Amino acid sequence: MNDTLTRLTLTVAEDATQDRIDRWLSETCQKLSKSEENLEQSPYAGLSRSRIKALMLDGMVTANDVVINNPSASIQPGVTYILTIPEAIAPIPQGEDIPLDILYEDEHLVIINKAAGMVVHPAPGSMQGTLVNALIAHCGDSLTGIGGEQRPGIVHRLDKDTSGVMVAAKTAIAHQNLSSMFAAHDLTRRYTALTWGIVKSREQTIDASIGRNNRDRKKMAVHANGRHAITHVRVQRILPPLASVVECELETGRTHQIRVHMAHIGHGIIGDPNYGRAMRAGQMPDNALRETLAFVRAFPRQALHASHLGFDHPVTGAAMAFDTPLPTDMADVIQGLEERITNRGKMKP
Repeated sequence: MNDTLTRLTLTVAEDATQDRIDRWLSETCQKLSKSEENLEQSPYAGLSRSRIKALMLDGMVTANDVVINNPSASIQPGVTYILTIPEAIAPIPQGEDIPLDILYEDEHLVIINKAAGMVVHPAPGSMQGTLVNALIAHCGDSLTGIGGEQRPGIVHRLDKDTSGVMVAAKTAIAHQNLSSMFAAHDLTRRYTALTWGIVKSREQTIDASIGRNNRDRKKMAVHANGRHAITHVRVQRILPPLASVVECELETGRTHQIRVHMAHIGHGIIGDPNYGRAMRAGQMPDNALRETLAFVRAFPRQALHASHLGFDHPVTGAAMAFDTPLPTDMADVIQGLEERITNRGKMKP
């Protein structure tokens, strides 16, 4: 046997209810890890559902000497599954001395105010200068290889051009518990967005499933066969007739959820290249508004900021909440809009 591999044997009870293999394996590992005295050294620690799924796709789960590589397959009562876990290795990305805006840090986690333009995970074309590179350098070995993944400590993401508050785990127990919180949507996440047009309803809930766009698989879309998604929207300010400042609170956390949901109700996020649908000059009744429109359209990124993150500490259970102010670029474009709209009003007869 390869000494760098850990093999876990998990047997389904004869009276077990039907469940997906990836979910059953993950929940079973979480229960077993919590029953051990030293979670940090438990072989079951950090095995989130996404990690289990990745291992299955890599052929690391077998039953009766047959590879089980379909995460959505159902468990079979009485069957023993063998989960093979490669040794946790240092991630491919290397640590880089990149300044971070750290809001809070202890031995288990770190809270960051991510700048717009920073990629979270290394990917082809963006293997350097990412948040992961910065965290590896900042946290050292306490972050490296948690759960054997190449995305150390990262339990959620913000798009490259979205700014704001994020949490990263530094220990296995924090990683596991934070992953469970995000899976159960047991956190409070609020975003501030600058959207096109006047959002008329002061408060509304968007309940619309989200899945891959059938015409462009790189994009998401609202459709009946997608995953359940809910966003609560509150208008904070209107800047007629061009824009609204809204607060979006996530009840679920789907890919591009806020961007897709706001576009779905006809108020895409300003600067969003995929879902924004900018207003056109032909819609403007005078030159002053056309010039204001050009000013807004020049905003270089999606005007979306993760302004609040609230959760119970994954180890101590203490209530935690973090708020971040609008970054300068978003604050400046909102102020510029207000000034231009005010000046236009003074010039009108």
